[in-house]
Amino acid sequence: MQAGEVRRDDGTLARLARGGDRAAFSELVRRHQDEVFTLALRLTADREMAADVSQEAFVRAWRAIGRFRGDARFMTWMYRITVNTAWSMRSRNRRLRTEPLEESAEPVANGISPEAAGEAAHLRPHLIAALAGLPPSTRAVVVLKDVYGWSHAEIAEDLGITVTAAKVRLHRGRRRLAEVLVAEGGR
Repeated sequence: MQAGEVRRDDGTLARLARGGDRAAFSELVRRHQDEVFTLALRLTADREMAADVSQEAFVRAWRAIGRFRGDARFMTWMYRITVNTAWSMRSRNRRLRTEPLEESAEPVANGISPEAAGEAAHLRPHLIAALAGLPPSTRAVVVLKDVYGWSHAEIAEDLGITVTAAKVRLHRGRRRLAEVLVAEGGR
């Protein structure tokens, strides 16, 4: 940002982009590309596919920006587009490779004790591998609920499943993660 330049909020940039302002949309992409990629990576467990999903999600967002009403935050809207893009690309490819996520994709924990941080660092590779081993439909529910804090209703709506199915997948995913982590700890 240059001297005297005012930083615009996402809502303002989205309104400008709705009016056809490509520079405003480019600024939104610049601000949120890392978050979109991280979500795509968590959903796909594949860096190349995550890059493709991220790019396609922003293309879809540009095409649909005229329908963005501003009822939700821009990033919430982008999360939904990213999830839908990941699902459609997965359906298209059907050969989703599962590889452990890289640690760099994980957010840094703030406000936790050093002991908890050390334990989390020790468990992280096991958790990432266990998460990558979940079926993609279960992984998506676990990531959206436990990492991004979405409600069961939001997850159900976004994935095109019932709230009950979202709860069941979350329960199964958490149970499977616990089983794998307990087994890893017992070695």
